[in-house]
Amino acid sequence: MSGGGGAPELGAGSLRVFLGAFGQPGHAFPMLALGERLVRRGHLVTCETWERWRPQVLACGMEFSAAPSSAPGASGRWGITPYEAAERALAQTRAAIRATRAEVVVHDILTLAPALGAELEGIPAATLIPHLYPVSEPGMPAFASGARPPRTRAGRRVWRALELPMEAGLRIGRRQLNATRARVGLPPTDRLHGGLSSELCLVATLPGLEYPRSWREHVHVVGPLLWEPPAPAAAPPPGTAPLVVIAPSTSKDPSHRLLRASLAGLRDLDVRVLASLDRRPLPQPVNAGQAVRLVNWMSYEQAMSDASLVICHGGHGTVVRALTAGVPVLALPHGGDMAENAVRLVWSGAGVRLPWTALSPTTLRASARRALALMPELTARAAQMAAWAAAHDGPTRAAVLIERLAGRRQR
Repeated sequence: MSGGGGAPELGAGSLRVFLGAFGQPGHAFPMLALGERLVRRGHLVTCETWERWRPQVLACGMEFSAAPSSAPGASGRWGITPYEAAERALAQTRAAIRATRAEVVVHDILTLAPALGAELEGIPAATLIPHLYPVSEPGMPAFASGARPPRTRAGRRVWRALELPMEAGLRIGRRQLNATRARVGLPPTDRLHGGLSSELCLVATLPGLEYPRSWREHVHVVGPLLWEPPAPAAAPPPGTAPLVVIAPSTSKDPSHRLLRASLAGLRDLDVRVLASLDRRPLPQPVNAGQAVRLVNWMSYEQAMSDASLVICHGGHGTVVRALTAGVPVLALPHGGDMAENAVRLVWSGAGVRLPWTALSPTTLRASARRALALMPELTARAAQMAAWAAAHDGPTRAAVLIERLAGRRQR
């Protein structure tokens, strides 16, 4: 950890909070937003995550604790399960929790060592879910399936018939988790989603993207936890035509397939284009055109404030960044939970989707034309989500719930 001399004394009502975050941007950034807000509310916060985020953690006013090298991806290794990673990381993480004299722990959904450490230390723990809530309701599609809710009784019967095989996978995960719990000295859990806190789950998404469900008392949709590293401003091309922002994923598509298809497909449309290379050079030059500006890196917050449409892979952080700016999204899902985010966009009326396997300049052009034709309806729905986000500050709501969990007075 940075600093020295042990944990300092705090004022009345202040907390010592320990955060544990998976290091991919889609997980680290929401935790940084939460930690920054907790610091502003007077709490002493330590964040355990990958070494690459040390400067950002310190800049947010937190103490930094390096994630154990056994964490998936922390040292370039990805060949172990989350349960194996948690078990290997537990001793170091538990020692860090003790050293900070933490009174409450918040762990990312993919980072279980802090949760196990908190339980062993008798400290309350919350789970931060930096995307849609992954627990499916009876009769509804499985999370990450990319399927829309059934509209008929027959459709609901199909999904109910699939619940048993889907539950079988969850039972396997529970057995693996309980084997780890036994080895570290904890009793078994009977919950199928045993990696999620039973005390407090913070779902950092927009309620307009969540299917109707019966929410459990400890699960709260707090709104997006938005954070991005400092980035240069990027002026769009001059003109008055609609501005399309191309915002590639931070972890997918190293060959820039989305960018190339988008530039070719949009070339004949009456739009201006502002596109990010995401700090990854193009293998070959592209014919961008006069109404296009390519930048190495840019602030999505600043760029999307002037946009009419955002084209992206469908990562949750990019989707909610666009929607909180009131901008519809054309999503081309490429792995992970992107298919789920894309179908929720369509279901909510705030975007359109194009399957990754169907991507070409021709299909991209057709999808963009469809989005532009539907722009009044899509923009109206995105504006509703933006209005909700403006009235419900996600980081503050999450911080208040953490304070309540720890039994301290709210500010």
